[in-house]
Amino acid sequence: MATGQKLMRAVRVFEFGGPEVLKLQSNVAVPVPKGRQVLIKVHACGINPVETYIRSGTYSRKPALPFIPGTDVAGIIESVGESVSAFKKGDRVFCTSTVSGGYAEFALAADHTVYTLPETLDFRQGAALGIPYFTACRALFHSARAQAGESVLVHGASGGVGIAACQIARAHGLKVLGTAGSEEGKKLVLQNGAHEVFDHKEVNYIDKIKKSVGDDGVNVIIEMLSNVNLSNDLKLLSRGGRVIVVGSRGPIEINPRDTMAKETSIIGVSLFSSTKEEFQQFAGILQAGMKEGWVKPVIGSEYPLEKVVQAHEDIIHSSGKTGKMILLP
Repeated sequence: MATGQKLMRAVRVFEFGGPEVLKLQSNVAVPVPKGRQVLIKVHACGINPVETYIRSGTYSRKPALPFIPGTDVAGIIESVGESVSAFKKGDRVFCTSTVSGGYAEFALAADHTVYTLPETLDFRQGAALGIPYFTACRALFHSARAQAGESVLVHGASGGVGIAACQIARAHGLKVLGTAGSEEGKKLVLQNGAHEVFDHKEVNYIDKIKKSVGDDGVNVIIEMLSNVNLSNDLKLLSRGGRVIVVGSRGPIEINPRDTMAKETSIIGVSLFSSTKEEFQQFAGILQAGMKEGWVKPVIGSEYPLEKVVQAHEDIIHSSGKTGKMILLP
């Protein structure tokens, strides 16, 4: 290691597997920004379900080992590469992607994935913006092409993407219905833009949704757990309705005939398929929302780097969870 090289604490993965493969190390070299890169002193990093799939080796994108997980960091610019003009040391920022990984004290990011964090949001909220809010934007506007006046059901609305989808849809003039699995979760969903909320642990909750929306059905369903809900979703849709698949944890049997009479569609969404231009478009929507005050990330559990293994267990196994899980270096 070069003399004078700065070291940091970071969580690294040396082999794919369960949460126990996450190793906290204190002698990791602090990366140096080059070209159009910036180095961010990480104040908070969002924990997303996708990071557990990547860690386990079951996700479509497999990083080269060893790697530092995490993409959604918020913090202060520490230094910038020679070609960066939009940011300077000391700026408050959040980002949607990192080059070096976010579960660390410092993270390297390309400048086009970095955005100014307004003073109205703290760093924990900044770390909750990336994947959840940009995914919700992509699901609603790019995949569903949702319009003001339409109805949207957010199936699993109390998590990070769910709350983001409720806030964004409400601000854009949609009728918002949400589901959650706990009293606390239901309250949260109503506080964050939903007009109505349903308990998805109740046996007959689908009937209650049907009763609420009437014969017309729901225009758009944002679906976090397709392997459980997709078959029911198809029966709830309006003519020309669309289910947007944000999450799934396995296969499901459906009857394709359920799509035919009403000419409905099932559309998958992957944030990482977005072009640079689409990211800028979503950022524009969200920056307007921060200014107007309706982008308000809700923070759930917070973990220090030492508890990262616990955090990865909790994000998959704690049901009825509310708000965004955050890692604090």
